[in-house]
Amino acid sequence: MAENGYKIFSGSSNTQLAEKIAEKLSRPLGFIELKRFSDGEIWSKYGENIRGSEVFIIQSTNPPAENLVELLIMIDAAKRASAKRITAVIPYFGYSRQDRKDQPRVSITAKLIANLITVAGADRIMTMDLHAAQIQGFFDIPFDHLYGSTIFSGLFDKINENLVVVSPDVGGIKMARSYAKRLHADLVVIDKRRPKQNLAEVVHIIGSVENKDVLLVDDMIDTAGTFIGAIEALKNNGAKKIYGAITHPLLSGHAIERIKNSQLTKLFVSDTIPLSKDADVDKISVITASDIFAEAIRRTYHNESISSLFDIDKG
Repeated sequence: MAENGYKIFSGSSNTQLAEKIAEKLSRPLGFIELKRFSDGEIWSKYGENIRGSEVFIIQSTNPPAENLVELLIMIDAAKRASAKRITAVIPYFGYSRQDRKDQPRVSITAKLIANLITVAGADRIMTMDLHAAQIQGFFDIPFDHLYGSTIFSGLFDKINENLVVVSPDVGGIKMARSYAKRLHADLVVIDKRRPKQNLAEVVHIIGSVENKDVLLVDDMIDTAGTFIGAIEALKNNGAKKIYGAITHPLLSGHAIERIKNSQLTKLFVSDTIPLSKDADVDKISVITASDIFAEAIRRTYHNESISSLFDIDKG
């Protein structure tokens, strides 16, 4: 394949990350016009020829919902412009929390979004740390699922002698096990109940954190209510320093204030979602995910294996 055979375009949800990815690949971002009619309707046009090219569209689907609509329109425009293959690079896959019908008369939005992206014309999906790994099965096109443990775990190598990795719930055990395996640390699980959205109650801590430094890992942090509740429970059970490694920093509502006033030592997040200016606080540090996405894009284009980037325990 000719080296100019693929092009990278960015939506408006996270241009900073897209620019970093393009820089890692030593190529400019492609030119695309994204405009709004006066009523807010989205208009998109590729400003260069993409006929026969492999197109990578970088766009997270975090709120507002226009980010998702923008992605769909960009995919459709690329398809109609005769792109050879379209890969939707979605650093944060929004609407993933509703992945099953857990009560009557609710939507399975993760499946709905999968259908929309596929029908729009995407040939491949690339994302990081899905809220539920089984969402991959909602797609009938190739799906590359990258893991945040690759970019975070190296930060904690020096303290692994006194470190335990904590999963905030049973659903996060597989992710936490990936960190624990990399860091040769013990695994602890918090058993919690969620009576309603954005509210969780810690019921029991499975494992010992007494006199230990703790690494609390999760795929996303939204209002931080669950996160702060876990910190308080861990402190009450004798934990010393508490670190967080959370891939997607939604940080809505009073999340920033809660983190600032908590007993947390440091929270590490990725740049899959751009942080607001309010999140520029000492306790929050951003680690870029551009390296792993750039490498995944490069390998995808050259038809090379990217299984080494799927670094998670299969057990």
